[in-house]
Amino acid sequence: MTKSRITPEEALAFHLEPSPGKFEIRATVPMTTQRDLSLAYSPGVAVPCEAIAENPATVYDYTNKGNLVAVISNGTAVLGLGNLGALGSKPVMEGKAVLFKRFADVNSIDIELDTEDPDAFCQAVRLMGPTFGGINLEDIKAPECFIIEQRLKEEMDIPVFHDDQHGTAVICAAGLINALHISGKKIEECRIVLNGAGAAGIACIELLKRMGARHDNCIACDTKGVIWQGRTEGMNQWKSAHAVETDLRTLKEAMVGADVFLGVSVRGAVTSEMVASMADDPVIFAMANPDPEITPEEAHAVRSDAIVATGRSDYPNQVNNVLGFPYLFRGALDIHARAINDEMKIACAEALAALAREDVPDEVAMAYGRKLSFGRDYIIPTPFDPRLIYRIPPAVARAGMETGAARRPIIDMDGYELSLKSRMDPTASILRGLNVRARNAQARMIFAEGDDPRVLRAAVMYQRQGLGKALVVGRDKDVQEQLEAAGLGDAVPEIEVINARKSPHLETYTDFLYRRLQRKGFDRQDIFKLAARDRHVFAALMLAHGHGDGLVTGATRKSAHVLDLINHVFDADADHGAVGVTALLLNGRIVLVADTLVHEWPSAEDLANIAERCAGVARHMALEPRVAFVSFSTFGHPMSERAEKMHKAPAILDERGVDFEYEGEMTVDVALNPRAQDSYPFQRLTGPANILVVPARHSASISVKLMQEMAGATVIGPILSGVDGSIQICSTGSTASDILNMAILSACKVG
Repeated sequence: MTKSRITPEEALAFHLEPSPGKFEIRATVPMTTQRDLSLAYSPGVAVPCEAIAENPATVYDYTNKGNLVAVISNGTAVLGLGNLGALGSKPVMEGKAVLFKRFADVNSIDIELDTEDPDAFCQAVRLMGPTFGGINLEDIKAPECFIIEQRLKEEMDIPVFHDDQHGTAVICAAGLINALHISGKKIEECRIVLNGAGAAGIACIELLKRMGARHDNCIACDTKGVIWQGRTEGMNQWKSAHAVETDLRTLKEAMVGADVFLGVSVRGAVTSEMVASMADDPVIFAMANPDPEITPEEAHAVRSDAIVATGRSDYPNQVNNVLGFPYLFRGALDIHARAINDEMKIACAEALAALAREDVPDEVAMAYGRKLSFGRDYIIPTPFDPRLIYRIPPAVARAGMETGAARRPIIDMDGYELSLKSRMDPTASILRGLNVRARNAQARMIFAEGDDPRVLRAAVMYQRQGLGKALVVGRDKDVQEQLEAAGLGDAVPEIEVINARKSPHLETYTDFLYRRLQRKGFDRQDIFKLAARDRHVFAALMLAHGHGDGLVTGATRKSAHVLDLINHVFDADADHGAVGVTALLLNGRIVLVADTLVHEWPSAEDLANIAERCAGVARHMALEPRVAFVSFSTFGHPMSERAEKMHKAPAILDERGVDFEYEGEMTVDVALNPRAQDSYPFQRLTGPANILVVPARHSASISVKLMQEMAGATVIGPILSGVDGSIQICSTGSTASDILNMAILSACKVG
């Protein structure tokens, strides 16, 4: 897998735009009228206040406590960066908060405490207890993290979870269950060596012992060597708990005959010689970040029978905490748990292990660009497996209920699983899948407008994220100046700049274009000027001759004008079946709208063609198409000849026998709202439409821009479909990220 590179400028821009930070707070209730305000605050708020004071358990009914987690740190051990302090840790804690939301729909607030005193830290957290349903401790150095977590667990009646310890332990345990399953070994018989006796390492070994590993079979090592009974140097009470009676003194000695190695230490701690000395079918979890104790390549060079996991996403078997903490808290919150106990953690690990042994859904395989199946290179599920949200929390919840940790047990587990499925945001997995497909395609992407800083930033991101080769059309000097002005001067040697006037293919391009346009009022001099001076035309000629695999343009000129220029090179008009499809992403939903680019006033036949094109785009985006032909009338009411073509288009699809759902004509609310659809039991859609075919281009444009400006929808497109070339046309208001998204669509040949 090609590795991506993130520059400081890109990272800072990501945190700066569109607004500083990574999340915001939005109201979930109406706040428009005076009555709304009176209900939300005074006097209406007095009623739930009194109800909670009388019965504290109702706080989960009338407030957000039941779905609110605090991510709390003092910044003393930030992501391997060391003690950056409370303020320096805030970007990491914000990041953790958005991961909670993205993967398990858990609302989360980051809190940074400016103290290294465990007593002050514990007091501050304990006093905030009434606000939250759970506490996620993060990036606190050892041994203070042990002291803080233990005290807070004793003093608070909500889950307190230090993810650096237990998150790593849970995923490690899940992977080990499957690794031992493959090698035919039992955990109680395995000799386990741990290197790195800090927070994560001690949590890993403690959880494995709870799962059956024998104390005398577990050898823990730190920078001083083996932790043996009687050792005094560099010891504390947490290390002493795992001291064993042994003559072994070094990691090298401990590795001889070991079945399992767990590393949460430093790069290069394990040598090939050590791996060679291990038992048959050795399990090696080299989890040091960013670089493992030994790489999979180095381990497999001496032991082809080794099962290897790391903390990195560019190797198989990533031990990734995001597989654990969101779902642990989801399950714990949903039973109003008093704590996350060992049984809940083990249930999470066992559920993850079981999921990895099942067949992997096609959408996951498509997202990762390869078939995934249980085996030595797939012992842990991928973080983007859509089944995680409804498989892991129920297992955690059951364990919590069985062990008495639940305040409010779940009665209907089947209903609970269905509710969890509805929390999934399909847009995130779709975009992730497109990114992975683009990375696998490694397309040479032509960026036509090399004089625009947004386009150049997108080109740099495209290449540095490992998506492929960026080809920028422009003048070398102009591109260099723009990159330097944008703080990307170091990208100048990386980006290939194509100057049309200096191209060795210019004569070939001119001949090609002259043959296409000589009977359309263009003489050869006109053609040469078009090819040499117009970047949109030149970029399209590059694509037509195979000198690039995809094209992104349109950021500096109106889409309709750019489409006219591209039509000089490709047949990208209504007569040849081209269609513009715009994707709207909002509140976890994705809806495609068409035609937003090509057809000014399509006929019924055109509308049917547009629907088929849209269905193809939807399937490229891993959506099962449900098409609605939308109008101001629903199934003939009110009557209007302006809506007649919307009524006829479905009948045309009936004759064609297409293989997707469609219905119409109908208003937008009937198309998108299942309750409104219930009023028409004869209609054929099995759920809300995800494709809206509209009567005309102007209505499409109005709809898209209204959703973008008033509702804050994310807009991707228009996606150009039905053209013999992978071309995407941005809007003039596109950001660098928008342009990058269009490049990804082009690389995936969506359309």
